[in-house]
Amino acid sequence: MRILLVEDDSMIGAAISTALKDAAYAVDCVKDGETASRTLETGEHGAVLLDLGLPGRDGLEVLRRLRQAGSKLPVIVITARDGVDERIRGLDLGADDYLVKPFDVNELLARMRAVIRRQGGQAAQLLSNGRVSLDPATREASCEAATALLSAREFALLQALLLRPGAILTRAELEERIYGWNEEVESNAIDFLIHGVRRKLGASVIKNVRGAGWLVDKAK
Repeated sequence: MRILLVEDDSMIGAAISTALKDAAYAVDCVKDGETASRTLETGEHGAVLLDLGLPGRDGLEVLRRLRQAGSKLPVIVITARDGVDERIRGLDLGADDYLVKPFDVNELLARMRAVIRRQGGQAAQLLSNGRVSLDPATREASCEAATALLSAREFALLQALLLRPGAILTRAELEERIYGWNEEVESNAIDFLIHGVRRKLGASVIKNVRGAGWLVDKAK
């Protein structure tokens, strides 16, 4: 999944970006509120980590405009502002969660998994369509009798499909969810990842719709 990190502190941004990439997320980072708002208009990201004390446009204003535009994109506020009134205002404006700095990165990752599950309409730990299951905490996947540990990008691909079971995702849509702005994408990268998932879990785990894209079966 592709994450937008909005953080003006370069050291904090770099540390969070590294942790997210290690956890199989693609990360794009911006440092001010104006750029964040423009970027969010593109609809390229699956979730936002939003600092509040930003240059140009405050994070709460970024959040307010995002929700006014009708976006349901998961937003986790990450900030040094620890006042109760600030937390209440952020949640009332539409934040899905609120984390005060400094925080343990494992807690951040757990909160991200929770809001992404809720966005996908699932409360359980596992993402599943009834046949294929994926554990975001461990990157372990199973399909019928097969169980395997996926690579970071194999996980990101299967997660993208399981978040929309029954929907066809094109090559461009999958690339958009797996790779960040500064990552070079080879022409056969998606084919290579799909081959890897099928090799581990079975040929039928991901279905090809000729000339359109790929999908996993609709949830049962």
